[in-house]
Amino acid sequence: MSIDKTQHTSHSTHGHGGTRSRSHQHQNKHDKCCSRGPSNYQIMCEPFVAIHRKMELLLCFGQLLMQNGANTNHIQRDMMRAASYMGIPPQYVHIHITYMTLMLNINDEKHSYTVFRKTPLHGVNMTILSTLSKLTWKAINENYSLDEFEAHLKTIAEAPPKYPVAFHGLAAGFACGAFSILFGGTFLAALVTVICAIIGFIARYICHHYQINFYFGVVAASFAATFTANLINTTFEYGTIIYAMVSCTLFLIPGVPLINAVDDMINNHIVSGMTRAMHTLLIVSSMSVGIAMSLYFDHVSTFTHLNITPVVVTPIQAIAAAVGAVCFAMIFNTPYRLLWVTALGGTISVITRNILIVDFGFTLVGASFVASAIIGLLALKTYKLLRTAPLILSIPAVIPLIPGVLLYRFLFGLLTINQLTPDNLLFALRSGITGELTIICIAIGVAIAHIIARSYLDRKKEISLQKALRERQKSLSE
Repeated sequence: MSIDKTQHTSHSTHGHGGTRSRSHQHQNKHDKCCSRGPSNYQIMCEPFVAIHRKMELLLCFGQLLMQNGANTNHIQRDMMRAASYMGIPPQYVHIHITYMTLMLNINDEKHSYTVFRKTPLHGVNMTILSTLSKLTWKAINENYSLDEFEAHLKTIAEAPPKYPVAFHGLAAGFACGAFSILFGGTFLAALVTVICAIIGFIARYICHHYQINFYFGVVAASFAATFTANLINTTFEYGTIIYAMVSCTLFLIPGVPLINAVDDMINNHIVSGMTRAMHTLLIVSSMSVGIAMSLYFDHVSTFTHLNITPVVVTPIQAIAAAVGAVCFAMIFNTPYRLLWVTALGGTISVITRNILIVDFGFTLVGASFVASAIIGLLALKTYKLLRTAPLILSIPAVIPLIPGVLLYRFLFGLLTINQLTPDNLLFALRSGITGELTIICIAIGVAIAHIIARSYLDRKKEISLQKALRERQKSLSE
């Protein structure tokens, strides 16, 4: 992504009555000042000096956050801090965010400026989110000029992915293989899963390369992966290979959008949250269509009744959880230095959940909530030490908890509803409800520590921000 100054539409409005002419006079005064070259002190301490450029940079900053997996709360928080760095008081800044549109208004009693930008492409890049979070603090502490801030934004936007496509393919394969182990499969089933998932990843990559519809790419990937697993299972008739059939498409599960959807809704960003939820539902539905197509001519009757709940806790589960978390972290382009943290977090989350289920009789929903809440608390305690955002630590660690198989088991049941007995239909419905409740509880668990401590954390960050701004203003005035 490059910073393109032609990608957004700008619109300015002004106050009622006589304030319109005064606003134009004020802007003309600023334009003349800028033509003479305003000082860095004027630019960074007077809100409406170079206002159009400031808003352009704020939009570029917010767009980078939006298209790389930040939730609405994250986008608003970091954009407000960036605006404070530019000398714009928080009470002047108004941000409206939908799933594809970012709107920014800056106004006081005399002036009002509004710009917006479309962001049609969405992905996940934890490295960019971490770098952008650091950039605002660094810009304040080191007195960046707007030129320096823009240069850093361009560098971040144009940086290649942290891991090449081949690494993403291998990570997708090994992540699904780890899921197969967690569900109770053998090492042979895990190996088959890795092969099938990589084939599915290649199918999706080809669709993306030729700019085929995103959801059709998901259908093609799930069909290719499941068809390969089904073909191997039919050829060799080895019982545990069936675990490959329920695991080989899990790299397609939209874990970050699912968690962001719930996070947005519980933080009262209802429209954005509902849109994210619909997007994830379409992805899971596309997966189900691909799976149904691959099994159409050779239906496996035990597929929907395969038990994936752990019955014992073993060391191999800890290893599989660590591998799964690290592989998803690589898919999400998490910084290298944090991979060991995500491995540890994945192990803690999965083993905690399994112990609660096996030894204490917890349900999958309750155990997943407790495990994700522990990860959220640990992330909140360690993010400063690790110099990153809490969600960058917690999300890859809880992805192995997401029961994606339950979701497309439910949708697969709906697609084959004419062939279902009443018992099978009830089983499919139970799978869907359990899956949805588990995902909601995982998202709430991750966020609950921050929600409870939000007032304290916001107040602490505000004190740090105001201190840094005072020191910056003193430095600029000297």
